[in-house]
Amino acid sequence: MPTLQPHRDHASEVDSGVTKVHDEDYLAVSIPETAHQISKDSWFQVGFVLTTGINSAYVLGYSGTIMVPLGWIFGVVGLIVATAISLYANSLIAKLHEFGGKRHIRYRDLAGFVYGRKAYSLTWGLQYVNLFMINTGYIILAGQALKAVYVLFSDDHVMKLPYCIAIAGFVCALFAIGIPHLSALRIWLGFSTFFSLVYIIIAFVLSLKDGIKAPSRDYDIPGSKTSKIFTTIGATANLVFAFNTGMLPEIQATVRKPVVENMLKALYFQFTVGVLPMYAVTFVGYWAYGSSTSSYLLNSVDGPVWVKAMANITAFLQTVISLHIFASPMYEYIDTKFGIRGSALSFHNLSFRIMVRGGYLTITTLVAALLPFLGDFMSLTGAISTFPLTFILANHMYMKAKKNKLNSIQKLWHWLNVCFFGCMSVAAAIATLRLIAVDSKTYHVFADL
Repeated sequence: MPTLQPHRDHASEVDSGVTKVHDEDYLAVSIPETAHQISKDSWFQVGFVLTTGINSAYVLGYSGTIMVPLGWIFGVVGLIVATAISLYANSLIAKLHEFGGKRHIRYRDLAGFVYGRKAYSLTWGLQYVNLFMINTGYIILAGQALKAVYVLFSDDHVMKLPYCIAIAGFVCALFAIGIPHLSALRIWLGFSTFFSLVYIIIAFVLSLKDGIKAPSRDYDIPGSKTSKIFTTIGATANLVFAFNTGMLPEIQATVRKPVVENMLKALYFQFTVGVLPMYAVTFVGYWAYGSSTSSYLLNSVDGPVWVKAMANITAFLQTVISLHIFASPMYEYIDTKFGIRGSALSFHNLSFRIMVRGGYLTITTLVAALLPFLGDFMSLTGAISTFPLTFILANHMYMKAKKNKLNSIQKLWHWLNVCFFGCMSVAAAIATLRLIAVDSKTYHVFADL
């Protein structure tokens, strides 16, 4: 059952290309066996899991939350650079999956193996915050999609955004109860890809049509000189938020052996084929509407009611599937802790999922309805968790794990990454907190945006 991992900080030795480390203090970290299915999925299925995250309904917001604050030059260059550095950082984490002669199926397990108990707890805390905020954003998105459908057919303003968010949360809970673990998504990933293509193609075509007909647009970054600085810094957090999951080891746990090679294939698929739809809808949306682009692109487009309704309905459905991916580490933790094994349809396991997952999503839905500021959630998530998890920790952990195999230039490169992204994380957090403070003065809680 539980195995003990030593914290290592002192003497080390190299054996067969793997750094083995020891520590006199031996700070133990208990690693339980998972209750979920692992090592069963092809790299192609895992690639679709990653691509589902990249092309989720969040892509409908990038024209407004990335391009508007950054403009053409910094927006385009920023997205391309963010793609490259995200692929690099994720590949570092993927290569450490079998570090030290063990397979690390959770991000916190890997951090605990490299650093010790405190890093294990800190990483789990950062990851939990990251995934909780991503899921909160998904429920806001799903609620916005539902409200957009309602507004298309009625203008009585009876159905408010908080009500739509509550409905979205309930549907997400039903899906979470029915799908026991990440690998069980299978055919749902096909549906997710189909839904993504529907709303991306519709948003792309309608934006292109509007852009061709529209007069010249204003592409200047809006706001005063001071606000431009803060919104630009905050938008850098959105850049990295667009590409990173914060749960790569958990996704990698589902892939078949050889684990590292297959995960790298999935990452290359994600960051080549997977990013093209996102690029297309982001750039065309900004081109069509300029600095007036909405933070939810389907609110800006003009077209037949039934077409816009289809785009919003598929965005809602895809969001339900995507949320399940990012909630799965929490589900795995709870199921493992309480020993939920065996048939997913047994009365005990089913009732447990209803209570626990339903409770978790109830809290998430309440927060989403209370503070439905999607752009702020994206920026804050990128600042306080995506930067540290994906860039700072990945570079430092890789450097520490492979220190006997890296030359001085390679070590300097990783230290520069750690310092640069550390500064970016602090700056983006300050900028985002200011944006939240400004929005809090403009809108009340449970706002109908």
